[in-house]
Amino acid sequence: MEALLVDTLPTGPGWHYEPKWDGFRCLVFRNGRSVELQSKSGQSLTRYFPEVVEAVRSVPADAFVLDGEIVIPIDGQLSFDDLLQRIHPAESRVKKLSAERPALLVVFDMLADTGRHALVDRPLRERRPLLEAFAKKELAGVKGFRLSPATTDAKAARAWLSMTGGTFDGVVAKRLDLEYRSGDRTGMQKVKRLRTVDCVVGGFRYASKSRVVGSLLLGLYDAKGLLHHVGFTSGFSAAERKSMLRKLEPLIKPPGFTGRAPGGPSRWSTDRSAEWQPLAPELVAEVRYDHVTGGRFRHGTRFLRWRPDKKPRRCTLDQITSSRRASSDYPEVLEGADL
Repeated sequence: MEALLVDTLPTGPGWHYEPKWDGFRCLVFRNGRSVELQSKSGQSLTRYFPEVVEAVRSVPADAFVLDGEIVIPIDGQLSFDDLLQRIHPAESRVKKLSAERPALLVVFDMLADTGRHALVDRPLRERRPLLEAFAKKELAGVKGFRLSPATTDAKAARAWLSMTGGTFDGVVAKRLDLEYRSGDRTGMQKVKRLRTVDCVVGGFRYASKSRVVGSLLLGLYDAKGLLHHVGFTSGFSAAERKSMLRKLEPLIKPPGFTGRAPGGPSRWSTDRSAEWQPLAPELVAEVRYDHVTGGRFRHGTRFLRWRPDKKPRRCTLDQITSSRRASSDYPEVLEGADL
């Protein structure tokens, strides 16, 4: 099932809420000794998480299909960076990482039971009790598994939403009366807690087909005074693209970024769109973002407004590094005893 991103949690009878974990979505298939981990896009994750495979094999039941999230807990938070490092071609590297920072599988749905009966046509109000019974019987004492909490209390769900940033990615709301709908956003919604940050505009890219602004390149200063590229913002109207050009072109001046700089061309970009123009560090923009990975915004940000009142040198990396914190539920849910 895929979740539709919305601004507010749906409420009322018939809704079920779960934390949205900051990890890799994963379908788990067990058939005898055979174990397959599959991403939501259908790609195999099996070779990248050998410790999860062994955890699945250690379950007494020899047949089931689960839906869940692979996560890596580090110092009271979930580390998406460590997940990305697992996608590596060298088996020796994957084994080393799996031993140093083992992953957990947080399960939240059951698609086939131990009798090899498909459950996808049954409503969530029936699947969830079956999952809980399975976890109690089959996952008790098995290392590497966690059962995701769930509630029908909207107040509790809002409390989870307030914890997002270091562990929870948001909250998922599901209709209790619906069957499992693969690739369908009907009856499943997600709410994320979005944050804002003030960034220096260290450069920009022209649009690929006309001489207007395509995107703004964003930077933040480190403790040594180096300006690092942390992401971009785009999605401007045609009028904004033109007006921004008049604002930006007079400020074109190398080097733009004095620390980590934007990357070069990719296979999706043209020669023109891959080039970027450095700017004197005079403009500050407030943008909205969801995640930070490896010191960068994981996705494109949304431009909110210019901040002429903000000094560029006050736009520092600690705005995004200090925003990640562990939720109070983290030790209980992920660092506590195995099921």
